[in-house]
Amino acid sequence: MAIRLGDIAPDFTADTTEGTISFHDYLGDSWGILFSHPKDFTPVCTTELGAFSAAKPEFDKRNTKLLGLSVDSVESHEGWKGDIAETQGTALNFPLIADEDRKVAELYDMIHPNELETLTVRSVFIVGPDKKVKLTLTYPASTGRNVDEVLRVLDSLQLTAGFSVSTPVNWTDGDDVIIAPAISDEDATTKFPKGFTTLKPYLRLTPQPNK
Repeated sequence: MAIRLGDIAPDFTADTTEGTISFHDYLGDSWGILFSHPKDFTPVCTTELGAFSAAKPEFDKRNTKLLGLSVDSVESHEGWKGDIAETQGTALNFPLIADEDRKVAELYDMIHPNELETLTVRSVFIVGPDKKVKLTLTYPASTGRNVDEVLRVLDSLQLTAGFSVSTPVNWTDGDDVIIAPAISDEDATTKFPKGFTTLKPYLRLTPQPNK
């Protein structure tokens, strides 16, 4: 069964490049990003793991832990790490799950038989501190993910979790946000002391409240 937004992210225990990990314990009170890679020693995956490793300080600032997955063994992962460091200029610096029995891949519906019969597609799950799934993304094996987009949606999720706002098209951290339509103008004046601009009664913009 597909995992839907708001579901509790299934817990699991798995071997990784940093030892055995229980997913919920690993996350603790942090946000988490679980993302799958079709296979070790493949070109797109190599670039992705290098890019996410380079961006890890940005995820750290957002109290977010990374956890990758590939269907190969820990031994294979360890050999692949050298290629990632050599070609991408950044060593792998977060755990990579060994999922040879496809247990985690099947738990998270990462194998789409009409795309790849036995390998995972490029799935992304963002999980909140409450262990609920906040976002899912699915890419085909041929398309690498965009680290900046993952950071952008993470910023939006963390902002909207704490304030009664949503983020408009192409929003990035620091841009104006949208006040929830359920909030009256009177309440909005109190909640958003920086003021707001009314384009339509249902479309009111205010400066990002946590900036």
